Amino acid sequence: MSYPTTTKKTTKHRIAHPKDPQSPLTGVLEQLSPDVPKKGRRIALLLHGTIGHKDYLFLKRLALRLPMDSFRFDFRGNFESPGPWRMGAFDNDVEDLEAVVAYLTSQLGYVIDLLVGHSRGVVTAFRWMCTAKEAAGVRGFVNVSGRYRMPLIYRTITDVQDELDTKGWFIREATVARQPFAQKVTKADMEEFARFDTSLVWDRFPQRADVLSMHGLQDQTVPPYDAYIYARALGARSPGTHNLCLVEEADHNFTGLQDDVVATVLEWLRMLDNDMLKTGVWKTGVRYMPKPGPSKL
Repeated sequence: MSYPTTTKKTTKHRIAHPKDPQSPLTGVLEQLSPDVPKKGRRIALLLHGTIGHKDYLFLKRLALRLPMDSFRFDFRGNFESPGPWRMGAFDNDVEDLEAVVAYLTSQLGYVIDLLVGHSRGVVTAFRWMCTAKEAAGVRGFVNVSGRYRMPLIYRTITDVQDELDTKGWFIREATVARQPFAQKVTKADMEEFARFDTSLVWDRFPQRADVLSMHGLQDQTVPPYDAYIYARALGARSPGTHNLCLVEEADHNFTGLQDDVVATVLEWLRMLDNDMLKTGVWKTGVRYMPKPGPSKL
């Protein structure tokens, strides 16, 4: 199924980093009405995951279809944003997000309205939501494949565990935006990753923000049970809601299901705009269930 693309103006921005002058952040602004003043307009932020980039998976597709302006960017050390890349440096990612928010709000006049994250981007966004004053005005948060139990990262490196134990590091290789990527991951990096505190969502996440959590039941990187934990943590708030969407056929990256992610987010956002959300299991997930047959009783 295809979804219509909104007519937008696309511009690339380089944002000076207040805490790392040698590492400006590169991002893309999508504007619905470029001739209309930005001051007071609401904007969505789209955040990529580990060894990702601003256009990967569903991020660019979603940006081109959102009925609002959006900004997506590369965290430091990823693709077009220079700087150090470290596996466990979530604090650096939070600083990057703070720099982007300051640029969009103070210099361009936007109001942060929606955050959409995938995997590591979710963890970073959750920390920002729990600590930033600007988060008080955010209406919506979308968590796609977000990790809660950080120590379970060790389950994903069983192939290099012996190397980590003997040498104290290993090389993680990947292809990012059709370019080779290779970075050293140290034992200290892994320990820092595993220690990162996600428990703030239980009592510091804004009470009014509505949340959608999407997770694939075939996810071999982040256990689907983590989405259930987020549902428990965020489902008891009021007036904010939480919807849990579990997709039986999806893996961590929702491979082959990018348009499905976009369609679900757009439908959820439509319901948010019309004050129709209620906490529960997201209805879109039922389309993956087989039709019930005749009872044998």
